[in-house]
Amino acid sequence: MTLQQGLAFGLIGITIVCFIWGRWRYDVIALGALLAGVIIGVIPAEEAFSGFSNDVTVIIACALVVSAAFARSGIVESILRPILPRLTSPSTQVPLFTAAVTILSMVTKNVGALAIMMPIALQVARRTNTSPSALLMPMAFGSLIGGTVTLVGTSPNILVSEVRQQILGQPFGMYDYAPVGLGITALGFVFLCFGYRLLPRARVAAETLDAAIDTAPYFTEVEVPEDWVLGKRAVRDLHAMGGGEVTVMALLRRGQRRSAPHPNTGLRPGDVLLLEGDHQALDDVIARAKLKMTRSDRPVAMEEPTEEVRVVEAVVGADSMLAGRSAQQEDLYGQHGVNLLAVSRSGYRSTRELNTVRLRSGDVVVLQGGERTLPGALKTLGLLPLAERAVRLGGIRHRILPAAILLTAMVLVAFRVAPVAIAFFGAAVAMVMIGAIRMREAYSALDGPVLVLIAALIPVSDAIRATGGADLLAGGLAEVFRGQAPLLALAAVMMAAMAATPFLNNAATVLIVAPIGAALARLLGLNPDPFLMAVALGAACDFLTPIGHQCNTLVMGPGGYRFGDYARLGAPLSLLVLVAGTLLIAQVWPLQG
Repeated sequence: MTLQQGLAFGLIGITIVCFIWGRWRYDVIALGALLAGVIIGVIPAEEAFSGFSNDVTVIIACALVVSAAFARSGIVESILRPILPRLTSPSTQVPLFTAAVTILSMVTKNVGALAIMMPIALQVARRTNTSPSALLMPMAFGSLIGGTVTLVGTSPNILVSEVRQQILGQPFGMYDYAPVGLGITALGFVFLCFGYRLLPRARVAAETLDAAIDTAPYFTEVEVPEDWVLGKRAVRDLHAMGGGEVTVMALLRRGQRRSAPHPNTGLRPGDVLLLEGDHQALDDVIARAKLKMTRSDRPVAMEEPTEEVRVVEAVVGADSMLAGRSAQQEDLYGQHGVNLLAVSRSGYRSTRELNTVRLRSGDVVVLQGGERTLPGALKTLGLLPLAERAVRLGGIRHRILPAAILLTAMVLVAFRVAPVAIAFFGAAVAMVMIGAIRMREAYSALDGPVLVLIAALIPVSDAIRATGGADLLAGGLAEVFRGQAPLLALAAVMMAAMAATPFLNNAATVLIVAPIGAALARLLGLNPDPFLMAVALGAACDFLTPIGHQCNTLVMGPGGYRFGDYARLGAPLSLLVLVAGTLLIAQVWPLQG
């Protein structure tokens, strides 16, 4: 072993120890390792920032933006809505939600697919008194196995493709993973449909930030547009669209107010309705019924034409100018350039026009304004902004275009018209240009820590290959497996990736294990492709802990899971993937040659 190889191994070893210790953030550890690698000379200074311009980083970033825009379209909810009333027990809910998130993970980033489906699953669980712990972990595991089917489904596939390009000069294609991925997905899905019974049923979900700042129901004012295309509808139809979570408090027609209108009361163009409910349920009803907010279409004050329109929640403070006054009296729009969209007050149900409601200290208001105008308006009015969360009331939803853009990107990659990075970069830009996602939301969709982690670790892990350390380590393994069945070496590589990913993060696992696996294959006289596939599959299938993958972490709080719960369902599933995956890879990707 040379000095450079020793330094490279030492750097990787210390990095792994820091990851396992958990004293610092993953991204901070990766950046520290990058800096240390440059200082000790195992990473050339000119290559230090190559990871930030690498196609892998670009593809993952663009996939996150595209997934977020697709989630905001609401097309998945529209497709599933006719089926949801029939889901009355876990035996029907688990297969449907797991199938939905698994299929979505094949075309979008798996964490994005899970984020799309989780709110729907939690709503159904609440309606049917089903424990979320029966639903969420199977969905998380379904998103992981679904992500193994395509290049963009999960980060390990993208990273392994990059490793293959470095070693063999040609990356894996978009659908090269499909033959193995589809087989594993089918087997894993069948297991999850029955295996969810291994999970505890009485777990209590942890409170989320949104729940901690949750308020009383909002009331808002909407209008039935003159060009309404839904035909004859009644008050009861709006109640049904909101799943029983939205109430029509009053109807104003030609100057006449009807408080608590009868469910059979018909709706006509020009009617003004006062609705009450959770902000998400209100937004869903407004979008589905094609209603319009009475004031949201008024142009808000903007300092620059390039500003974006924002919607924020704020609390009326004790010294606020609005305390004891209405939006009409204060002339919010004329004097401050903002629109009042909704008001929430604990224990208060209003049947008055929103603009005439006298606000009180402690009320929560939803305001719409320009991103540069709003901070000044909030300060002037004495309003205290709540912790920032996604609030959308009456915003335009593009249902078809995001799906069409995503499909176009997939087709362009499938027929090799455009590289993956260019296709998904174009899709991300198109999503922003059509308004499916705003730039502020696109920036929020980017998982900064993960992107920094990957970009910093690319040159760090490459130090093992560049110094010959991967060949040295592979040589030792080759002595162990020489003369043994090639399947044993293949299974060992997959098992190593599976064992490492809960502690190293799947990106770090791929960047470290993939070059070693490829070198081992070369020394054994075998095809490196199945070994790279084994690394991708092993790193993607992290079912044992809540910390190795974002999908597992995402469901831990809402599902009320404990650390050991993951192994209950994850251990048998991991064994299934290890055995079936090894056999499938060897069948699809010949070991010899």
